[in-house]
This record gives sequence, structure tokens and C-alpha cells, in this order.
Amino acid sequence: MKPCLYILFGLIPLTFGACGGGAGTKSAEAEIKPLPTGNATDGESVFMGTCIKCHGKDATGIEGSGTNLTISEFVKDHTDAELVEYIKTGRPMNDPLNTTGIAMPPYGANPMLADQDLADVVAYLRTVLRIRNLNERPTG
Repeated sequence: MKPCLYILFGLIPLTFGACGGGAGTKSAEAEIKPLPTGNATDGESVFMGTCIKCHGKDATGIEGSGTNLTISEFVKDHTDAELVEYIKTGRPMNDPLNTTGIAMPPYGANPMLADQDLADVVAYLRTVLRIRNLNERPTG
């Protein structure tokens, strides 16, 4: 009878280990990388190297190309993480939310951009929006 008990108690840890609670398993949450903290100064450099082609050097947009990001409700209303994902995905010209009829290419047509670069661009855009909002405040 003792050998049966040893076998029974020996199998219990194996049974629980197979249920997925072991230290060697990864959950889906563990695979999601947190968004890096953006640096506006680095973001300006990335913006000037990539985004300027459509959005202009002052982010006010180029007619027939990119929208004015300094007054963009889309930028204001979305989180940094959502904006990074948007830049990664882009927006086709036939998307119902596309207001220009011009495609926004994934990664701004620069597939070499890393998540850090995108977070930096978003930080830069937040700075541009903040400066514009300060300049538009009524004085007096």
C-alpha cells in the first residue's frame, strides 16, 4: 500500500504544475511591453526627419498632405499609447475617420522607427500642443 501512496503523492505536484500556475509560464500580460517614456527633444528630431514631409516643420500640416497636428482633436483626445499604436498602424485613405482622403502610412513611412522613437514623437506633439494652447490663452 505504501508504494501506491508514494506514487499518488508524487503525481499531485505534477498535476498542479500542468494546470499553468508554474513559474516557467508567461501570461499574455507579461508579454506586453510598457510604452517607453517619451523625450520631446528626441521626438522633435524624429519628427523633423520623418513627419515633416506631410505635417510640416511646425506641425501645422501641408495642404493636400498631412493634417495640422497643433490643433488636432485626435491627438488631444488619445493617450500616448493610443497615438503610438496609431502611428504604427497608420490610416488608409478610405478609412471613415480619415478627414484628408490621404493615407497615413504605418510608421509615417519609416519602418525603422522603434517604439522609443514613436513615444518621443508623441512627447514632442504634446509639447507643440501645450505651447499652442498657452499662446491662445486670452491675456488680461
